Amino acid sequence: MKAIQTSLIPALAFVLFAFGCGIYSPYGAQTSGAKTYSVSAFELVTPLATAASALALTEELRDRIQRQSTLRLVNGEGELQFAADITVWDVKPVNVQGDETAASNRLTIGLRLSYENTLVPDLSFERTFTRFADYTSDQDLLQVEDELVGEIGAQLSQDIFNATLGNW
Repeated sequence: MKAIQTSLIPALAFVLFAFGCGIYSPYGAQTSGAKTYSVSAFELVTPLATAASALALTEELRDRIQRQSTLRLVNGEGELQFAADITVWDVKPVNVQGDETAASNRLTIGLRLSYENTLVPDLSFERTFTRFADYTSDQDLLQVEDELVGEIGAQLSQDIFNATLGNW
């Protein structure tokens, strides 16, 4: 009798763990039972953004979801669908000093995200996400653009993940 109880407890724990987490991934993502996702290439609405930056931002979101969930990326339409327009691409001086020169500049990127959950349509939404990064004024934007887009893309992708799958 004791041997049956000893082997039954781990088996019961496994069953509860395996089936009790049906709509959550081990990473904490609320997937609503979805198994697939798709991210359409980000569209450039603002004329100042570059195609390379749009691609980098798209890939950052794809990678974030793949790293932090058990969802599988598909071409076409996944059960969870992400699409975004780059609506803000702005460079402004910040930290203006006494001689009226800026010590640094700020690149701001804004996205208008459309998220569609085909399994639970009530979770679908459209929302704007904006982030920025500063760089010293002695640098040209073209020199640091890739680094800044990577930094801002990481922040934006985390914001989007938290809003859609992060169960926050």
